[in-house]
Amino acid sequence: MSTVEHTQAGIQRINVTMFRLKQWVASPRPYLMLVGFALVLGFWYLAVEVWKLPRFREMPGLTAVVKEWLSRDPTYGLSIHTKEYYTHIWVSVWRVTQAFVLATVLGVPFGLFLGWSPRFKQYVFPVFEMLRPIPILSWVPLAIVMFISVESAVIYLTFLASFFATALNTMLGVESVEESYVRAAYCLGAKRWQVFRHVIVPGALPFIFTGLQISVGVAWFSLVAAEMVSGQYGLGYVINTSYVMVRYPTIVIGMITLGFVGYSTSALVRLLGDYLMKWRTRELALGDQ
Repeated sequence: MSTVEHTQAGIQRINVTMFRLKQWVASPRPYLMLVGFALVLGFWYLAVEVWKLPRFREMPGLTAVVKEWLSRDPTYGLSIHTKEYYTHIWVSVWRVTQAFVLATVLGVPFGLFLGWSPRFKQYVFPVFEMLRPIPILSWVPLAIVMFISVESAVIYLTFLASFFATALNTMLGVESVEESYVRAAYCLGAKRWQVFRHVIVPGALPFIFTGLQISVGVAWFSLVAAEMVSGQYGLGYVINTSYVMVRYPTIVIGMITLGFVGYSTSALVRLLGDYLMKWRTRELALGDQ
């Protein structure tokens, strides 16, 4: 592709992005989102600081949390102006990234074979289903025994729940592929591995990326549980330590930060899925005509 073609393609992508952004701004979605946030924050402020409801009386108020979060000299030592705040965020993001990538690399092939091979599923799926409901906190003692490094134990605990979500959704994606497509491929002379590569895997992709979005969310709350027990840094460690030290505003700061970062990672996975499955969007558009 020539330089001119590269430039034209880049301009076209920018135009498409700007068009989608204008559509989003013109739609009611961003304004409904703002209304939703305003309602939640407004109830929080009224329940704690104005009405002082019994269940909310001991909670930190919206004003106290915002002041602590934005303070250059925070009372409890954690705000957007402190280096420690970003260290905790980075450590948590790096742990989730490692666990999520590992869960994807192992969980997607595992789920594909679970859905594709009935015999493999007969042997493995009962064990898989027995282990899947076990809470992450139940694995903590074994993780500490298995791994000398605390960091490895935290990543392992984060990986577990993410792996189960990825593998299960991938298996369901394989099973969702219509049998008629498989028979048609065989009738056209395709070999078994060709059917797997060109029919099963593309057909399962929507389920796979849905599973990855669930997986990254599961990885975050698994990470928080692991960091509360075994971590020395990270947002889970911040929340747990703040509870022990009675630093309630810092607990809320850690929770809100966790929500923002978790939402961002899930959105990145969703955008990647949309980009890799443009063919699926075109197929759905043609189907609606």
